[in-house]
Amino acid sequence: MLRRPLLTLGFLAAFAVPHLAAAQGFETSAREAWVYDASTHTVLMDKNGEAPVPPASMSKLMTIFMLFEALKDGRVTMDTEFSVSANAVALTTAGGSTMYLQERDRPTARDLIYGMIVNSGNDACVVVAEGLAGSEAAFSVKMTERGRAIGLEHSVFANSSGWPDPRHRMSMKDLGLLSLRLVEDFPDYYPIFAETTYNYKDRAPANAANRNPLLKLGIGADGLKTGHTKEAGYGLAGSVLQNGRRIVFAFSGTESDAARAVEAERISSWAFRNFALKTVAKVGDVLGEAPVFLGAASTVGLTTAVDIAALVPALDRDGLKGEITFIGPIPAPIMAGQELATLTIRATGLPDRVVPLVAAADVPQAGIFGRVKAAAVHLYQRLFGADPTAA
Repeated sequence: MLRRPLLTLGFLAAFAVPHLAAAQGFETSAREAWVYDASTHTVLMDKNGEAPVPPASMSKLMTIFMLFEALKDGRVTMDTEFSVSANAVALTTAGGSTMYLQERDRPTARDLIYGMIVNSGNDACVVVAEGLAGSEAAFSVKMTERGRAIGLEHSVFANSSGWPDPRHRMSMKDLGLLSLRLVEDFPDYYPIFAETTYNYKDRAPANAANRNPLLKLGIGADGLKTGHTKEAGYGLAGSVLQNGRRIVFAFSGTESDAARAVEAERISSWAFRNFALKTVAKVGDVLGEAPVFLGAASTVGLTTAVDIAALVPALDRDGLKGEITFIGPIPAPIMAGQELATLTIRATGLPDRVVPLVAAADVPQAGIFGRVKAAAVHLYQRLFGADPTAA
């Protein structure tokens, strides 16, 4: 394996850093928190982010996700009607969030989506669970299985609504990853998360408003879900988009509704104001060269297959270096776009980030005489440790 010397790249990037928030002088009052820059795949904060904790109503995001999947694959449509069971109505009478469904109702999938997102309706979640899986218990099993399949490693669902249950747990990282899936996988449905009011059949006795405190601030917030139980405290899974850069985050364990609102705004402001998005390399930029064995050319340029962007901490913009690593010489033929090497990006105090590099151009095999000459040179080097063509 060959390594090219460290290259000064002229920028400083922030990557997946477990305690980057502390390094940047930011402390959250939340008991657990996970903050992610979706544009650069950078974890900005991880405070007990993988701890399985009571997610309260934030776990409704998984029920919403599964209904969105049912819509996407055609099992239901937005106009599909669902029946309302006594089990669903019982959650309204038991207290907690509701869209005020009654057993005679036949809400559509559209009604239920608005009821879950805007009203945080526990009754709406039970209706969806029973409509998609026959029972809430069966749906909870499917939620856990589907969660594992999409990478939610610290989530177990005991119900569809987040109603207190000692078995019902999610991590803030899982909630953040689930939030990102909702944003990216369902562009047709995700805008509903920005709706501020919904009142099914005008039944709500008071203002049926979305509890997400970020939506009214004009900072680009467009989702997702609040949660609160006595055990969980006050939490929020949120997403904010500013100038093409998206932040998703989840936190729990704040002490009040007001504290949750303050912390959500603090996290959003910190994530955007303390990091700037910079282009590190663009497709076609040749970042280095690798030697070629038995090729029509002696070297091949190394480039990136995608534009590489990174976050620059506002107070430290210097000192980033890069090292190219490959196993070589690389035998011909080589196809443009073929992955050949890695670029390790290093900055003082930050973990390494490794990105693949690909061939910048085709390199066909050399002709017969060129291959014979190259083979002879290679053999000589193996035997005597020197290049016979060197002066």
